[in-house]
Amino acid sequence: MQIDRLIRTVRELGNPTALGLDTKLEYVPKDFAAPHLDAGGPPEAVFAFNAKLLAALRDVIGCVKIQAAYYEMLGPCGMSCLLKTINEARSLGYVVIVDAKRGDIGSTAAAYSAAYLTEKSPFRADFLTVNPYFGTDGMAPFLDDCQKSGSGLFVLVKTSNPSGKEFQDIITDDGQPLYERVAKHVSEWGSRLIGEEGYSSVGAVVGATYPKQGAGLRRKMPNTFFLLPGYGAQGALAAQLASCFDASGGGAVVAASRSIICAHMLSGTRDFAQSARAEALRMKDDLSKILRLAR
Repeated sequence: MQIDRLIRTVRELGNPTALGLDTKLEYVPKDFAAPHLDAGGPPEAVFAFNAKLLAALRDVIGCVKIQAAYYEMLGPCGMSCLLKTINEARSLGYVVIVDAKRGDIGSTAAAYSAAYLTEKSPFRADFLTVNPYFGTDGMAPFLDDCQKSGSGLFVLVKTSNPSGKEFQDIITDDGQPLYERVAKHVSEWGSRLIGEEGYSSVGAVVGATYPKQGAGLRRKMPNTFFLLPGYGAQGALAAQLASCFDASGGGAVVAASRSIICAHMLSGTRDFAQSARAEALRMKDDLSKILRLAR
Protein backbone atom coordinates (compact mmCIF):
# COMPACT_ATOMS: atom_id res chain seq x y z
CA MET A 1 0.00 0.00 0.00
CA GLN A 2 1.26 3.46 -0.88
CA ILE A 3 0.37 4.80 2.56
CA ASP A 4 2.93 2.42 4.09
CA ARG A 5 5.50 3.51 1.52
CA LEU A 6 4.82 7.18 2.31
CA ILE A 7 5.24 6.62 6.05
CA ARG A 8 8.46 4.65 5.57
CA THR A 9 9.87 7.24 3.17
CA VAL A 10 9.22 10.04 5.66
CA ARG A 11 10.78 7.97 8.43
CA GLU A 12 13.84 7.08 6.36
CA LEU A 13 14.59 10.71 5.48
CA GLY A 14 13.43 12.12 8.80
CA ASN A 15 11.49 14.74 6.91
CA PRO A 16 7.68 15.10 6.76
CA THR A 17 7.77 17.57 3.87
CA ALA A 18 5.82 17.29 0.62
CA LEU A 19 7.44 19.33 -2.13
CA GLY A 20 4.74 21.29 -3.92
CA LEU A 21 5.32 21.69 -7.66
CA ASP A 22 2.83 24.51 -8.23
CA THR A 23 5.09 25.69 -11.01
CA LYS A 24 4.44 28.82 -13.07
CA LEU A 25 6.69 30.00 -15.88
CA GLU A 26 7.44 33.20 -13.97
CA TYR A 27 9.07 31.11 -11.24
CA VAL A 28 11.67 29.81 -13.71
CA PRO A 29 14.80 32.00 -14.02
CA LYS A 30 14.84 33.62 -17.44
CA ASP A 31 18.36 32.51 -18.37
CA PHE A 32 17.49 28.90 -17.51
CA ALA A 33 14.13 29.07 -19.27
CA ALA A 34 15.34 30.64 -22.52
CA PRO A 35 16.71 27.56 -24.36
CA HIS A 36 13.77 25.44 -23.22
CA LEU A 37 11.29 28.08 -24.42
CA ASP A 38 12.98 28.00 -27.82
CA ALA A 39 12.81 24.20 -27.89
CA GLY A 40 9.27 23.59 -26.67
CA GLY A 41 7.64 26.67 -25.15
CA PRO A 42 6.52 27.22 -21.54
CA PRO A 43 5.68 23.56 -20.78
CA GLU A 44 9.20 22.49 -21.69
CA ALA A 45 10.73 25.20 -19.49
CA VAL A 46 8.47 24.23 -16.59
CA PHE A 47 9.37 20.56 -16.94
CA ALA A 48 13.11 21.29 -17.07
CA PHE A 49 12.76 23.41 -13.90
CA ASN A 50 10.78 20.66 -12.15
CA ALA A 51 13.24 17.96 -13.20
CA LYS A 52 16.23 19.87 -11.85
CA LEU A 53 14.47 20.49 -8.54
CA LEU A 54 13.44 16.84 -8.22
CA ALA A 55 17.01 15.68 -8.82
CA ALA A 56 18.44 18.20 -6.33
CA LEU A 57 16.01 17.41 -3.49
CA ARG A 58 15.52 13.64 -3.58
CA ASP A 59 17.89 12.92 -0.69
CA VAL A 60 16.12 15.56 1.43
CA ILE A 61 12.44 15.13 0.51
CA GLY A 62 10.67 11.90 -0.42
CA CYS A 63 7.18 13.14 -1.30
CA VAL A 64 6.03 15.49 -4.03
CA LYS A 65 2.62 17.15 -4.47
CA ILE A 66 1.93 18.22 -8.04
CA GLN A 67 -0.87 20.77 -8.45
CA ALA A 68 -2.64 19.80 -11.68
CA ALA A 69 -4.14 23.25 -12.31
CA TYR A 70 -0.79 24.82 -13.17
CA TYR A 71 -0.32 22.28 -15.95
CA GLU A 72 -3.91 22.29 -17.21
CA MET A 73 -3.70 26.04 -17.81
CA LEU A 74 -0.88 25.42 -20.31
CA GLY A 75 -3.17 23.38 -22.54
CA PRO A 76 -2.42 20.00 -24.15
CA CYS A 77 1.34 20.51 -23.89
CA GLY A 78 0.85 21.38 -20.24
CA MET A 79 -0.86 18.05 -19.65
CA SER A 80 2.11 16.38 -21.30
CA CYS A 81 4.31 18.33 -18.88
CA LEU A 82 2.20 17.02 -15.98
CA LEU A 83 2.67 13.46 -17.20
CA LYS A 84 6.42 13.94 -17.66
CA THR A 85 6.71 15.48 -14.18
CA ILE A 86 4.79 12.58 -12.61
CA ASN A 87 6.96 10.05 -14.43
CA GLU A 88 10.19 11.86 -13.53
CA ALA A 89 9.22 11.98 -9.86
CA ARG A 90 8.24 8.30 -9.87
CA SER A 91 11.48 7.32 -11.59
CA LEU A 92 13.44 9.03 -8.81
CA GLY A 93 11.46 7.19 -6.14
CA TYR A 94 9.29 10.01 -4.86
CA VAL A 95 5.84 9.29 -3.44
CA VAL A 96 3.62 11.27 -5.83
CA ILE A 97 0.48 13.13 -4.80
CA VAL A 98 -1.51 14.68 -7.64
CA ASP A 99 -3.47 17.59 -6.23
CA ALA A 100 -6.46 17.73 -8.57
CA LYS A 101 -9.36 17.80 -6.05
CA ARG A 102 -11.51 15.61 -8.25
CA GLY A 103 -15.07 14.64 -7.40
CA ASP A 104 -18.33 13.68 -9.10
CA ILE A 105 -20.87 10.86 -9.10
CA GLY A 106 -21.16 7.45 -10.73
CA SER A 107 -19.37 6.87 -14.01
CA THR A 108 -17.79 10.34 -13.98
CA ALA A 109 -16.14 9.73 -10.60
CA ALA A 110 -15.00 6.36 -11.94
CA ALA A 111 -13.43 8.11 -14.95
CA TYR A 112 -11.57 10.59 -12.74
CA SER A 113 -10.32 7.70 -10.63
CA ALA A 114 -9.27 5.73 -13.70
CA ALA A 115 -7.20 8.69 -14.86
CA TYR A 116 -5.05 8.73 -11.70
CA LEU A 117 -5.41 5.72 -9.40
CA THR A 118 -5.44 2.43 -11.32
CA GLU A 119 -2.60 0.26 -12.60
CA LYS A 120 -3.32 1.48 -16.15
CA SER A 121 -3.92 5.16 -15.32
CA PRO A 122 -2.39 7.54 -17.86
CA PHE A 123 -1.51 9.95 -15.03
CA ARG A 124 -0.67 7.28 -12.47
CA ALA A 125 -0.29 8.80 -9.00
CA ASP A 126 0.31 7.27 -5.60
CA PHE A 127 -2.29 9.60 -4.06
CA LEU A 128 -5.01 11.89 -5.41
CA THR A 129 -6.77 14.74 -3.63
CA VAL A 130 -10.55 14.49 -3.83
CA ASN A 131 -13.58 16.58 -2.93
CA PRO A 132 -16.13 14.64 -0.81
CA TYR A 133 -19.05 16.99 -1.48
CA PHE A 134 -20.89 14.34 -3.54
CA GLY A 135 -21.02 11.96 -0.57
CA THR A 136 -20.49 8.24 -0.33
CA ASP A 137 -21.62 7.30 -3.85
CA GLY A 138 -19.25 9.90 -5.27
CA MET A 139 -16.39 8.50 -3.21
CA ALA A 140 -17.07 4.82 -3.95
CA PRO A 141 -15.18 4.58 -7.29
CA PHE A 142 -12.10 6.18 -5.77
CA LEU A 143 -12.23 3.87 -2.74
CA ASP A 144 -12.71 0.80 -4.91
CA ASP A 145 -9.70 1.66 -7.06
CA CYS A 146 -7.56 2.33 -3.99
CA GLN A 147 -8.44 -1.10 -2.65
CA LYS A 148 -7.49 -2.73 -5.95
CA SER A 149 -4.30 -0.79 -6.71
CA GLY A 150 -2.97 0.14 -3.28
CA SER A 151 -3.11 3.85 -4.14
CA GLY A 152 -4.46 6.41 -1.72
CA LEU A 153 -6.54 9.55 -1.33
CA PHE A 154 -6.36 12.81 0.53
CA VAL A 155 -9.92 13.99 1.12
CA LEU A 156 -10.69 17.67 1.73
CA VAL A 157 -11.75 18.05 5.36
CA LYS A 158 -10.60 21.45 6.66
CA THR A 159 -8.92 23.53 3.97
CA SER A 160 -6.23 26.17 4.52
CA ASN A 161 -7.96 29.12 2.85
CA PRO A 162 -9.72 31.77 5.02
CA SER A 163 -13.16 31.57 3.39
CA GLY A 164 -13.36 27.79 3.69
CA LYS A 165 -15.12 28.38 7.01
CA GLU A 166 -18.13 29.82 5.14
CA PHE A 167 -19.22 26.21 4.59
CA GLN A 168 -16.86 24.00 6.57
CA ASP A 169 -17.66 25.60 9.94
CA ILE A 170 -21.45 25.52 9.59
CA ILE A 171 -22.93 23.83 12.65
CA THR A 172 -24.91 20.76 11.68
CA ASP A 173 -27.96 19.28 13.42
CA ASP A 174 -25.77 17.17 15.72
CA GLY A 175 -24.01 20.28 17.03
CA GLN A 176 -20.75 19.66 15.16
CA PRO A 177 -19.20 21.82 12.46
CA LEU A 178 -19.59 20.36 9.00
CA TYR A 179 -15.88 19.60 8.64
CA GLU A 180 -16.06 17.28 11.67
CA ARG A 181 -18.94 15.38 10.09
CA VAL A 182 -16.87 15.06 6.93
CA ALA A 183 -13.98 13.83 9.06
CA LYS A 184 -16.18 11.11 10.54
CA HIS A 185 -17.09 9.89 7.06
CA VAL A 186 -13.43 9.96 5.98
CA SER A 187 -12.53 7.75 8.94
CA GLU A 188 -15.35 5.35 8.07
CA TRP A 189 -14.41 5.24 4.38
CA GLY A 190 -10.85 4.46 5.30
CA SER A 191 -11.56 1.81 7.92
CA ARG A 192 -11.22 -1.06 5.41
CA LEU A 193 -7.97 0.28 3.97
CA ILE A 194 -5.64 0.26 6.98
CA GLY A 195 -2.01 -0.49 6.12
CA GLU A 196 0.74 -2.26 8.03
CA GLU A 197 1.84 1.02 9.63
CA GLY A 198 -1.60 1.55 11.20
CA TYR A 199 -2.78 4.33 8.90
CA SER A 200 -5.47 4.24 6.24
CA SER A 201 -4.97 4.81 2.52
CA VAL A 202 -7.75 7.39 2.88
CA GLY A 203 -6.06 10.47 4.29
CA ALA A 204 -7.33 13.97 5.04
CA VAL A 205 -6.39 17.43 3.85
CA VAL A 206 -6.20 19.58 6.98
CA GLY A 207 -5.04 23.17 6.62
CA ALA A 208 -1.89 23.99 8.56
CA THR A 209 -3.38 27.46 8.98
CA TYR A 210 -5.94 25.97 11.42
CA PRO A 211 -3.74 24.21 14.02
CA LYS A 212 -6.40 24.17 16.76
CA GLN A 213 -8.90 22.43 14.48
CA GLY A 214 -6.10 20.18 13.26
CA ALA A 215 -5.34 19.10 16.82
CA GLY A 216 -9.00 18.23 17.38
CA LEU A 217 -9.11 16.24 14.15
CA ARG A 218 -5.95 14.35 15.09
CA ARG A 219 -7.65 13.17 18.29
CA LYS A 220 -10.77 12.12 16.38
CA MET A 221 -8.90 10.48 13.47
CA PRO A 222 -6.10 8.34 14.94
CA ASN A 223 -5.76 6.16 11.82
CA THR A 224 -5.97 8.97 9.26
CA PHE A 225 -2.82 10.40 7.71
CA PHE A 226 -2.90 14.20 7.22
CA LEU A 227 -1.74 16.32 4.32
CA LEU A 228 -1.10 19.76 5.82
CA PRO A 229 -1.05 22.61 3.27
CA GLY A 230 -0.47 26.23 4.20
CA TYR A 231 3.09 26.24 5.55
CA GLY A 232 5.34 29.07 4.41
CA ALA A 233 3.71 31.36 1.86
CA GLN A 234 0.24 30.98 3.42
CA GLY A 235 1.57 31.84 6.86
CA ALA A 236 1.46 28.61 8.89
CA LEU A 237 4.44 28.09 11.22
CA ALA A 238 6.07 24.82 12.22
CA ALA A 239 5.60 25.62 15.90
CA GLN A 240 1.83 25.49 15.43
CA LEU A 241 1.78 22.04 13.85
CA ALA A 242 3.04 19.62 16.51
CA SER A 243 -0.48 18.67 17.58
CA CYS A 244 -1.41 17.69 14.01
CA PHE A 245 1.11 14.84 14.23
CA ASP A 246 0.78 11.70 16.32
CA ALA A 247 2.61 11.03 19.59
CA SER A 248 5.66 9.64 17.78
CA GLY A 249 5.94 12.63 15.45
CA GLY A 250 4.36 10.84 12.48
CA GLY A 251 1.00 10.74 10.78
CA ALA A 252 1.32 13.79 8.52
CA VAL A 253 3.25 15.56 5.80
CA VAL A 254 3.51 19.33 5.47
CA ALA A 255 3.16 20.68 1.94
CA ALA A 256 5.38 23.57 0.86
CA SER A 257 5.52 24.96 -2.64
CA ARG A 258 6.46 28.59 -3.18
CA SER A 259 8.65 28.78 -0.10
CA ILE A 260 10.89 26.10 -1.65
CA ILE A 261 10.57 26.40 -5.43
CA CYS A 262 10.73 30.21 -5.35
CA ALA A 263 13.50 30.43 -2.74
CA HIS A 264 15.89 31.76 -5.40
CA MET A 265 13.60 34.74 -5.98
CA LEU A 266 13.99 35.75 -2.34
CA SER A 267 17.71 35.04 -2.09
CA GLY A 268 18.54 36.71 -5.40
CA THR A 269 20.70 33.82 -6.57
CA ARG A 270 20.66 32.28 -10.05
CA ASP A 271 21.10 28.75 -8.71
CA PHE A 272 17.46 27.93 -8.07
CA ALA A 273 18.10 24.28 -7.24
CA GLN A 274 20.66 25.13 -4.57
CA SER A 275 18.35 27.79 -3.09
CA ALA A 276 15.48 25.29 -3.01
CA ARG A 277 17.73 22.75 -1.32
CA ALA A 278 18.81 25.25 1.34
CA GLU A 279 15.19 26.13 2.10
CA ALA A 280 14.16 22.47 2.16
CA LEU A 281 16.90 21.72 4.69
CA ARG A 282 15.87 24.73 6.77
CA MET A 283 12.25 23.53 6.73
CA LYS A 284 13.31 20.00 7.66
CA ASP A 285 15.21 21.38 10.65
CA ASP A 286 12.25 23.61 11.57
CA LEU A 287 9.86 20.65 11.59
CA SER A 288 12.32 18.34 13.35
CA LYS A 289 12.55 20.70 16.29
CA ILE A 290 8.81 20.76 16.91
CA LEU A 291 8.40 17.05 16.36
CA ARG A 292 11.11 16.27 18.91
CA LEU A 293 9.17 18.46 21.32
CA ALA A 294 5.98 16.53 20.48
CA ARG A 295 7.48 13.16 21.50
